[in-house]
Amino acid sequence: MLTPRADGRVESTVPVVLPIMAPRLQGELHPDGRLELAVWGAGDLGRLRFSALAGPYVHAPNLVTTPTGGAYAAQSDPVMVVKGVAYRGFTPARKCAAWDRTAHPKSKVTRSGARRRIDLPWAVLLLETRGPDLVVSAGADLDEAERGLGLSVETIVTEAEHYAAHCDQLPEADPILRSMVMQGTHAALSSVRRDERGRFDGLAAGLAYSAPARTYYRDGYWTLQLLLKAAPAVVHAQIDLLAAGVQSDGEAPSGVIVSGPEMAQAWEALRTTVFGFDWIHRRRADWWSDHFDSPLFFVLTLGDYVRATGDTEPVDRNWPFVSAIYERYVGLSVDGLPVKPRHDRDWADNVYRSGLVSYDIGLWVGALDAIVELGAAQDPDLAARARATAAETRAAVAAQMKRPHGGYPDYLDGPAGVAEDHLTLDSLTLLRHDAVPETDALEVLERVRRGLESRHNSAQGFGDWGMLCAYPPFSRRGDLRSKTVFPFRYHNGSDWPWLDGLYAGERLRRGLPGWRYPMVRWWEFCLSQGWMGTVEYFSPPWGRGSLLQGWSSLPAAVALAHKDVVLKGDPD
Repeated sequence: MLTPRADGRVESTVPVVLPIMAPRLQGELHPDGRLELAVWGAGDLGRLRFSALAGPYVHAPNLVTTPTGGAYAAQSDPVMVVKGVAYRGFTPARKCAAWDRTAHPKSKVTRSGARRRIDLPWAVLLLETRGPDLVVSAGADLDEAERGLGLSVETIVTEAEHYAAHCDQLPEADPILRSMVMQGTHAALSSVRRDERGRFDGLAAGLAYSAPARTYYRDGYWTLQLLLKAAPAVVHAQIDLLAAGVQSDGEAPSGVIVSGPEMAQAWEALRTTVFGFDWIHRRRADWWSDHFDSPLFFVLTLGDYVRATGDTEPVDRNWPFVSAIYERYVGLSVDGLPVKPRHDRDWADNVYRSGLVSYDIGLWVGALDAIVELGAAQDPDLAARARATAAETRAAVAAQMKRPHGGYPDYLDGPAGVAEDHLTLDSLTLLRHDAVPETDALEVLERVRRGLESRHNSAQGFGDWGMLCAYPPFSRRGDLRSKTVFPFRYHNGSDWPWLDGLYAGERLRRGLPGWRYPMVRWWEFCLSQGWMGTVEYFSPPWGRGSLLQGWSSLPAAVALAHKDVVLKGDPD
């Protein structure tokens, strides 16, 4: 349905949904004549209707062009233009988010000449017809919306084109790889959100993760792998924001809520009145309190930032949190390995993993190495303790976790009992942080090649469609909930591009062939399905998750980090 071009853009003869994410404005453009809009931190705006855009279509980040028109989103203000169309109407949103139970007054709609103004309780939308063009501007208040409407059509188009050109970070590559990197760069850069005053307001996880507006430790970490070079100041700001969610005992939620006043009030009303919500989200700014992996990602983020920039200022301010996180996981450890309680609070949040979880232990080893590195000047005593703990943990991984058949399990109830011994991509955190011997790492990568690359695994039954995040499907039904109950869905075997990037990176840094398949096969499949941009996850029997997912930029980040090798091609 979608064909990548030599210039990195993607064309189609049929209309497909184009996700829009700028620093404030976001939505989904349907070329048949619909535009669903929202403002980051404020909420849904409603649906704009206009005459259809006639193809063929050429897509780039935050824009689409046709022979007679197109759509373009600006970067400086929350405004966009749809060119070559006629206005058909606008339906205001009745609430700021689907879960909003607050009673809101009816939106006020006024018209003056070619301009329409819609006053929602939480935002303002301005529509203006300029000849054959329709300009749409929004904001948390009238001043913000007016600033956007003050831009000319030419300025909006120029900003959109310049942004798309900036996302074209690997122009030497073939069309598939070039377009993947362009869209991956877009996913990372567009995750950088702003408030109504232009201040940094977190890294958004994806288009469907904005209500309540929140930023994640985990998703943000994989997204910032590209931003460390492209926008290091953003990573500094993200550290400051995430530090607000870390508790004095080293606990941290899955994410930190950054909603504007109206949405925050609506969310707080829901959190404090729906049974169980105040247990899941214990504090006002918490999105899903006490996640097992979040504190580790905070330490890893600090380590990556210092290595990339040399700037230790965030470490100086946040060292008490680093120390608390270290003590927290030492306290959770038995025989040298941190033991996860039986809950669903790490990345596999549909699975009640407990005991020794390979994914979490890999992150723990990486965090220990970061503490050693960061603490050399900051806190030599803690650095020395962390170095000894890292050695103890690596020895415990070898003694307790390696399975008789080779490789490492998804999770163990304990050294004596296997819970899930299937192969998973998320266990490659053990390899990323050198928690296992190199001979074992090579063995694991070969097992992944045979078992999790769908092209080599005919038993999975759906042909060659990408990577499976886990195979065989989970055996313990009692450990699963929601979407993951179904084989090949969500954590139970879907393709997650961020995990594909993790796998491709481990092959590349060892000089192994076979990196291109995980790097681009997911993108080829998305193009074949008409999914524009970086999706969250997918599988043939179940379809896709969210559009424009930030951490799905990881394959692009890996391609750029290994640019010289990648451009030479993969012999496999």
